[in-house]
Amino acid sequence: MKSRGLSRIITMTAAPFSWAIVAIFSCFFVIYAQAFASEDEEKELPIPRFVSLKADDVNMRVGPGTRYAIKWVYKHEGLPVEIIQQFEAWREIRDPDGTIGWVHKQMLQSKRMAIIKKNVAVLRKSPEEHGSPIIRAEPGVIGKLLECEKDWCKIQVSGHKGWIAKTGIWGAYKSEKF
Repeated sequence: MKSRGLSRIITMTAAPFSWAIVAIFSCFFVIYAQAFASEDEEKELPIPRFVSLKADDVNMRVGPGTRYAIKWVYKHEGLPVEIIQQFEAWREIRDPDGTIGWVHKQMLQSKRMAIIKKNVAVLRKSPEEHGSPIIRAEPGVIGKLLECEKDWCKIQVSGHKGWIAKTGIWGAYKSEKF
């Protein structure tokens, strides 16, 4: 009887250990598969396309690699940028001012943002020129792009959601709808 009890203890302690190994290998497999899936999915994304900066401290370089000099340091997470070229893990981007350089893909996110262009813009309740105004946004204000129609985009700025003419923002293409 004592040996039965001992084998139960061994079995009970060995089983969780085996399951832990299986769980660890499963996690590695999932991470490995996701890495390849995200690379394949990214190869299929269109160029050019808009994305935004993922952090408050992003280096733009003169070439695609850390051996290239830093051209500019961005200090604003969420700034919309346009990917115009890809090379391995590097993305050549254009910022709202037209500056072009290279950023590592880990510093970019697919979250769509827009920046108010040169003039004060009015966010409206409906996508029409005479829609009721919600708020006014100064040039340089960044908002989250929620959807776009032919000539208008719905954005969120400081908790306020409203429609703005595409001509008043940078971060969406003229013919883009989503």
